[in-house]
Amino acid sequence: MPEIGAYEAKTHLSEILDRVRKGERFIITKHGQAVAELRSVATQGLEERRAVVARMKAFQATHDLGDISLRELIDAGRKY
Repeated sequence: MPEIGAYEAKTHLSEILDRVRKGERFIITKHGQAVAELRSVATQGLEERRAVVARMKAFQATHDLGDISLRELIDAGRKY
């Protein structure tokens, strides 16, 4: 992910936003220290959803319902 200085980001904001809209991400630095990450809002939501699905799959791979079916669990939850 490319790093850009705060001054450069301010000077070329319109161009940078166009690139972000196309999916690029940037780290904005001030005096050589990373202070912000600039990325598309749409990309952020997609990445978060993918991460959640990956965690759910990992959980599912290590947990077993045993003799209880998912349908039984759903029906039991509806009773209360």
